[in-house]
Amino acid sequence: MFTGLIQEVGVVQSISSNTEGKEFIIKAPNLIREIKVNDSVATNGVCLTATEVAGDTFKVQAIHMTLEKTSIGKLRPQDRVNLELSLRPTDRLGGHFVQGHVNGLGCLKEISKTGENWEIVVTFPQNLRKYMILEGSITLDGISLTIARLTDTTLTVAIIPHTLEKTSLAHKKVGDVLNLEVDMIAKYIENFLSLNKESPKTQEWARNFFNVKYED
Repeated sequence: MFTGLIQEVGVVQSISSNTEGKEFIIKAPNLIREIKVNDSVATNGVCLTATEVAGDTFKVQAIHMTLEKTSIGKLRPQDRVNLELSLRPTDRLGGHFVQGHVNGLGCLKEISKTGENWEIVVTFPQNLRKYMILEGSITLDGISLTIARLTDTTLTVAIIPHTLEKTSLAHKKVGDVLNLEVDMIAKYIENFLSLNKESPKTQEWARNFFNVKYED
């Protein structure tokens, strides 16, 4: 479990293919002192396991399914990646609950500056639209952000200078692919409603809180 608050921007040192998929060696001079073998490390929003730690680098393995579902497979040596270690029970939850399980890929459609802040517009797969709300949480490449504007095909988030400086967003450009993870609570609610849609109490609760209509 993560929060979406990036702790360091690492740099991909090398990539090698193997039977299982690909291995990545990532340089993280500040965070490395806290990383141990078997630790979970969110890498651009993808939960990966540290398999080796050496000097100021650590190694992770991405299996074929991860390479197919996320943008991890598109990484190249010297690319920057957002890094976050898993949440400890005593940590502050400054972002939102992030699993590190990517739900889909978005595309950076537009970048604009508003005062000192930046706004980015991202397209997303249509099957994810139902999990998004205005002022709700969204994870882009592992970064916990708030949806400022929302249409049927795009979401807009505002980026303050600090976030731009401390994440890989400063190096993104129009057309780049981003890992998307929606709010996990929305997915649990959907699952609960779908499995209990025959219950009168569930139907009443859904009508009151979500304006859900059930067909007879």
